[in-house]
Amino acid sequence: MDKRFHVGLIGVGLMGHGIAQSLLRAGHRLSFLDHPGNQPCADLLQSGAESCASAREVAEVAEVVILCVTGTPQVEAVLFEEQGVLQGLKADQVVIDCSTAIPASTRHIAERVAEAGGRFMDAAMTRTPKEAAEGRLNLIVGAPEALFGELKPLLQSFSEHITHGGPVGSGHTLKLLHNYVSLGFTAVMAEAAAASRRAGIDDAVLLEVWGNGGGAGVVMERLRPFIESADPSGFRFTLSNSLKDVGYYQSMAEGLDAERDVSEAIRALYQRTVDNGSGDQLVPELVELLAADEGDGNGNESDRK
Repeated sequence: MDKRFHVGLIGVGLMGHGIAQSLLRAGHRLSFLDHPGNQPCADLLQSGAESCASAREVAEVAEVVILCVTGTPQVEAVLFEEQGVLQGLKADQVVIDCSTAIPASTRHIAERVAEAGGRFMDAAMTRTPKEAAEGRLNLIVGAPEALFGELKPLLQSFSEHITHGGPVGSGHTLKLLHNYVSLGFTAVMAEAAAASRRAGIDDAVLLEVWGNGGGAGVVMERLRPFIESADPSGFRFTLSNSLKDVGYYQSMAEGLDAERDVSEAIRALYQRTVDNGSGDQLVPELVELLAADEGDGNGNESDRK
């Protein structure tokens, strides 16, 4: 790749920090928003990155702005609030939203960016912080064909697989479909693992049976370290974020008038764990939370702790 970009990054959390490392490794210039939610950034600064005091300043100094924040409210805040990106946006500047967001909002955001003279694409991420740091994310992009082609070399500097899903909003739509399946499988397997423990089945035997049958796959391998040795690092995603993503999926499905009975049961499971104070725990810990949960024997929640 010959062209090097000056990238402005907003959101240097678990995923964003890995993206920042990958961008610097690829030779791009990096400016990022200084924010209390960032991971420690000393390594980025030592590698030549620059810190900015506002989202407006990030847009003013960069050619391309990448957003890697929690969800739709945070995207709208960093773009549209006082000292936000739009106040520093330049003509034809590109905003790339790597967050997980509601597609209807994404399309509205793209319209506002266009009205301000900029261009927009959603480039939703899958995989984990480990792959982000290795430059091996999967990206699902919603953008006009020409813009996708123009920015693909930049996206390749922090990703391994890139799928062009279609026009703006397609990336976030496909991301919600993906996350619903991933988090749905996780909920099913965590509930089954908890039942297995209550039945006195050895964890290694359960994993063997799953691995030789219909339970084999990515989700099982992410849960395996926790089931085997209480190590939750295989899936560094919180239960509160899981609830958010399933909720976003439901909002999208409702707008499409699509069936969502199963997603309601999955959302209720994550909702209960968050309401019980476990929102900051990582997804694999759901196994232990459910194994310790006390109900009335009929699946009712009234007596659960």
